Amino acid sequence: MTSKSRTALLVVGLLVGAATAVGHEFWLLPPRFFVVPGTRLNLHVFVGENFTGARWPGKSNRLTSFVHYAPNDTVDHTKVASQDDTLNTSVELIQPGVHLLSFSTNNAFIELEAGQFNAYLKEEGLDQALARRQQRNELAKPGREAYRRCAKTLIQVGRSRPDAVKTYASVAGHPLELVPEQNPYALQVGASLTVRVLADGQPLAGALVQVWQRQPGQPTRIVKLHSNQNGRVLFRLNAAGSYMVSTVRMVPDAGLQSAEWQSTWASLTFGVAGVSGR
Repeated sequence: MTSKSRTALLVVGLLVGAATAVGHEFWLLPPRFFVVPGTRLNLHVFVGENFTGARWPGKSNRLTSFVHYAPNDTVDHTKVASQDDTLNTSVELIQPGVHLLSFSTNNAFIELEAGQFNAYLKEEGLDQALARRQQRNELAKPGREAYRRCAKTLIQVGRSRPDAVKTYASVAGHPLELVPEQNPYALQVGASLTVRVLADGQPLAGALVQVWQRQPGQPTRIVKLHSNQNGRVLFRLNAAGSYMVSTVRMVPDAGLQSAEWQSTWASLTFGVAGVSGR
């Protein structure tokens, strides 16, 4: 193989890897979704495919917010979490009830060859972005994208009980976020859950929303939905296990110096106990 051939293969490999990296979901995963009051845990940040993935290698300078919403308190951990090179995602869960932890990052940038960028948009259900490229005769143009990520997780501390303040539905103010309209920990297997998609605080219609459900020893189940005109999706909690709801939004942004497109990825994770409890 010639030097030019090896270089060409290396470039193609890097582009494919880059496309895969950008297309990955991003989520928060506690060691356990059900804990006793007083538990201190390190929240894990994951990126990857099929709701399995690997630990996110991002540094603390990527963090823009890390906030803990407790039943009767809100604690901003952003400064503490990002003061060292390595992220500190340790939190203490004292009050009984549902706790919400939210996490967001700043932009990273990537440029993809035209065909790979088009395929990436199609695979992620970003039909509006793909249609805009077609309308503007840009399908042969490389894709220059800025991407940021927003993630939330819900943890049940102690026994499930009515949440008068609805901590589970707290709006974190992310540019894109998923907000459950019922408390998942007050629902049983077989019940339905409604989740709203908010973009800049407003309902987002027509967004592709994926619901990932995982049980130990079982393949990940995926349900794909689109939000209605009020930004809502409705789905059934078919089994006990770990759940992730995810969505992505891509919009053109002329204000970005290093990219023409801004993508925002959002996720929400929680657990569902079996009929006999956790």
